[in-house]
Amino acid sequence: MNLPNRRHLLGAAALALTGCSPTKAIDLLVPRGTYRSEEDIAYGEDPRQRLDIYRPLDAQPGAPLVVFFYGGAWTRGSRSDYRFVGEALASTGIVTVVADYRLSPQVQWTAILEDCATATRWAAQNASRLGAARERLHLVGHSAGAYNAAMLALDPRWLARQQMQPRDVAGWVGLAGPYNFLPIKDADSQRAFGWPATPADSQPVAHVSSRAPKTLLLATRNDTTVNPVRNSVVLAERLRQAGASVRLEFMEGVNHVTIVGAMASPLRGLAPVRTEVTAFVRG
Repeated sequence: MNLPNRRHLLGAAALALTGCSPTKAIDLLVPRGTYRSEEDIAYGEDPRQRLDIYRPLDAQPGAPLVVFFYGGAWTRGSRSDYRFVGEALASTGIVTVVADYRLSPQVQWTAILEDCATATRWAAQNASRLGAARERLHLVGHSAGAYNAAMLALDPRWLARQQMQPRDVAGWVGLAGPYNFLPIKDADSQRAFGWPATPADSQPVAHVSSRAPKTLLLATRNDTTVNPVRNSVVLAERLRQAGASVRLEFMEGVNHVTIVGAMASPLRGLAPVRTEVTAFVRG
């Protein structure tokens, strides 16, 4: 287990003192001079269909490309709170897109996935302009965002609507994601999925096949928000049984929120999340 040093403890203390959301608080501690950004780019007509781009300072042609989806029980979240993810990846040479998407109760899960697929198509179509390689496109998500990434990678319906296929995704990463969560008990998630009329094919575990893109699942054993055994372990087992490439790692020293927070420079000593994600994406 990696114990945080004084700098990491000060960073964690700052989260408690800011009074804002944990991810927003983490974002306030992120360095500014390690990337170039383009912000508030429209990929659709709705005000929520916007994305930010983070590019390496010394970008090399053909860089890896990541589209990141944040969590928030499909009811809350803002790309502006996840600049720390963009910085974490761009500072290692990975072009990163952080996308907003419409939320419940404005829409339900199908429209959310449509937005994520549309943002992914935008990233693929603009990869060359951004200095990235379309064939090195990866999806990364945390919590509900990991569900979004999983569904795009495993269920061909969503990318097909954007003239893409799961094989157009080189790989995907899920951080503490829900992949097998029926019946739904959380009130916010019930609303987003129209519970109890939620179809079984809304679950990523229902779409496992040997054709799945390579997969990295990171989880934490003390997650009290998303059960890691029912979700990450079960999905990993089914992918293995199908003959797909998958690796599951449990991160020590973090919880459901700080597993993504550990991507940020002040908290990287908590767990090697950034190291695992960047190594996977860079191949």
